Amino acid sequence: MIRTEIRPTQGVLPRLRTMEAVTVERLRQISLPLLRLTIGTVFLWFGALKVADVTPVGDFVARTLPWFDRAWVLPVLGWFEIGVAVLLIAGRALTLVCAALVAHLTGTFLSLVMQPEVTFQDGNPLMLTTEGEFVVKNLVFIAAALVIAARFQLRDSGRR
Repeated sequence: MIRTEIRPTQGVLPRLRTMEAVTVERLRQISLPLLRLTIGTVFLWFGALKVADVTPVGDFVARTLPWFDRAWVLPVLGWFEIGVAVLLIAGRALTLVCAALVAHLTGTFLSLVMQPEVTFQDGNPLMLTTEGEFVVKNLVFIAAALVIAARFQLRDSGRR
């Protein structure tokens, strides 16, 4: 009788670790540029909607900033967002751009103060409305902008 021994496949774990290392290295190469490009794309889109005055949040933004005229505050915010987007996509002045982006996004939280009846359900700060969720999700954009600012150096420095 021929006896065959069934042994666990040798080398599977090292191969999996190698595949993981290769995948992680590739993700390190593409994740920050991808983050920069996707945030840039979102802000280009949102900014263009504001400039064209077809944004669904136009009145919401205008009511958050009642001391400014809606006719010019929306296009100004839109052009600002487009400028940030173009610089993010181009990878230029990232530290400054990310600081401006964080300041802009922090300003969106003013709506929670100026319009609590619109951003919270029944005045409960734990129960967000659609508008409230739209604002609070900016915490993720702020964190992403901080990651970009921390990880990208000026192209001239040669470091990344």
